[in-house]
Amino acid sequence: MDRPIGILDSGIGGVTVLKEILKLLPHENYIYYSDSLHNPYGDKRKDEIFKYVDAIVQFFLEKNCKAIVFACNTATALAIQDIRKKYPQVMIVGIEPAYKMVYDYASCKKTLVMATPATIHSEKFMHLFHQYDNGNTILLPCPNLATYIEQGENQKIEKYLKEVLPKEKIEVVVLGCTHYPLITKQIEKILGKVLFYDGGKGVALRLKNLLAEKNLLTNSTLGNLSFYDSSSNSIKEKRFFELLK
Repeated sequence: MDRPIGILDSGIGGVTVLKEILKLLPHENYIYYSDSLHNPYGDKRKDEIFKYVDAIVQFFLEKNCKAIVFACNTATALAIQDIRKKYPQVMIVGIEPAYKMVYDYASCKKTLVMATPATIHSEKFMHLFHQYDNGNTILLPCPNLATYIEQGENQKIEKYLKEVLPKEKIEVVVLGCTHYPLITKQIEKILGKVLFYDGGKGVALRLKNLLAEKNLLTNSTLGNLSFYDSSSNSIKEKRFFELLK
């Protein structure tokens, strides 16, 4: 069997990234790791997140993964630099809020960035924001929202969005958490029709290009997918595969 690609997230939200990767790389083998035992990451300290992510990376290396994808904005923002220093030989691809896409394609439009507090306040995101700030952007930290999405609590999600989303006209929404693409319909119920940007497609393309550079692409047969959850939650696994359809 060809060496797999490891994909990690604090829960099942990274399924939105995996969907984009599968479109470009359907022949690869994948191991998805949902760290629901420590979910959410968005309210954790940097050292805690590093410890959790480091354990998952070691798990992937034991499985002989040829590449690892951080399908979690918070893990990328707070841990990926230190993980790369610890494992310089490992191909690691991280996701981040797709704010540069606003600069490239919608620089004049009123923009809302939604992300976990940890991501919004991280040095990594602040650098990105100041580099591409269109002067017309609202940054909205969303504590607990990823948890509600993870648990499928639709009533709490709708109530939460009504309370926190701005009343002014928004044209573009940057989804800075991989859970958030799962609730675009609920967001549009309140904001109306908006243009959504997230980092999933960019991660998929980056992964494909890196594998191609190293001559590590698999092109033989349709790949397979294994799912692991740190709390051994069978409900999470069931919901994960339902969302993947």
